Amino acid sequence: MERPRWLSVFLLHSLFAAIQLCDIPSGRTHGIKALNKELLKLSEDASKQPNPSVYLALRLSDYHIRERESQYLQRLKDVFQPSSISIPTPASGQEQPNTGQLALYLLALRAACQDMETPLERQLVTQLKLHLHKEKASIVAHENNGRPLTSYYQYGLGVLALCVHNKKVDVHVISKLVAAEKRGRFERESQLFVDTEAMAGLAFVCLERATFYTPELVAELNQAVQRMKKKILQAQTPNGTFGNIYSSPLAVQFLIAAGVKNKEPECPNGMAALLGRLEEGGFRNPLVGSQLLPVLHGKSYVDIASMECHTKEGAMEETDSLVLGTSAPEPRVTSQDTKITVHLIVKRPPRRLPLYNEFVRVPAGSSLLDVLKAAEKRSFKPFSFETQETLSGPMLTSVMGVKARQGERKYWKILQFPHTTVEQGIADYIPQNDESIVLKFTPW
Repeated sequence: MERPRWLSVFLLHSLFAAIQLCDIPSGRTHGIKALNKELLKLSEDASKQPNPSVYLALRLSDYHIRERESQYLQRLKDVFQPSSISIPTPASGQEQPNTGQLALYLLALRAACQDMETPLERQLVTQLKLHLHKEKASIVAHENNGRPLTSYYQYGLGVLALCVHNKKVDVHVISKLVAAEKRGRFERESQLFVDTEAMAGLAFVCLERATFYTPELVAELNQAVQRMKKKILQAQTPNGTFGNIYSSPLAVQFLIAAGVKNKEPECPNGMAALLGRLEEGGFRNPLVGSQLLPVLHGKSYVDIASMECHTKEGAMEETDSLVLGTSAPEPRVTSQDTKITVHLIVKRPPRRLPLYNEFVRVPAGSSLLDVLKAAEKRSFKPFSFETQETLSGPMLTSVMGVKARQGERKYWKILQFPHTTVEQGIADYIPQNDESIVLKFTPW
């Protein structure tokens, strides 16, 4: 007699739960709780858009304050489902959520044990499926070098969200993502996009465990996971990070989900790098910090699929296990008395002469965003820029009036002169005195 599907899923989850993966060294509880508290405090900041990634981290944590989490979930609903209309829209004045934002919100609803069989929740799932079909159509339209409308990162995140909700994903959507991995579309000039590789890998691990697909497709997914595991392990740097420190949390999530055991040296080395940077206060960006917290509890986004809802109403019966305290997060320290000079250069190839080439004085401890604002205020040399809010902070979209046209795959790359890529966002990166920063309009 065929084994019931729910029993297969339960046994598979139990098997993975029994394996100790990427263990956290003992004595690190204080740092983990501190990160947990910082993310919880973000839930009180009404000036910032609620971030589904932060909520996911709070739900995957072992430490909870139920009331705060419930309030944050309600803020997310107010943004993504402000009324009972059939198509999900963001709050007034905001654009429609893209594939990645909608996928993260659906993951948040699963982590909250929300009933997804109501008409409105079913519409959310349908909307994400439509997003993914448009992403796939964009790839098909230019088969040799086709790309999704957004990115393969968001494509993989969308597939993961549907899988976590136990929804069957169109095999053509899956096949395009598998083919992209196989053809090396998650890298450029031999440099691996570790976060994209990891997100697609999480989706493949989840799909492997589902029961909707043919043995041939499952075998193909398994082969892809093994290739991706090898690529990410090979991307580990001498200091233990995978790619860089900001892509490492998602990389370790994938390694946990893919079953990399603690005895393999890459795992403890990677964890040591993450914990060391955490102690230095290196995870102030909410998106990166929220991707790290599940890792510190030995979990990944795939684990959302097996989270249990204990009450009939779907709410979680959890005991508050965290004391938040009254202290506010420490603000970034700037010194108005101490000034630094930053050399700001704006390049738009193939034009040889820079669009802007000036020295800007700002208080020590200023972010790159502060430098750009200071340059904009100077009257003797015009400078302008525009940003767009994202879940990882403000993204530079226009400099000196130059921005990507519709369908043009270019962005403003930030470099330390001459060629070193700045991995942090403009609100997080702190330039040093006499540092030269290049803003370069670059294909991606």
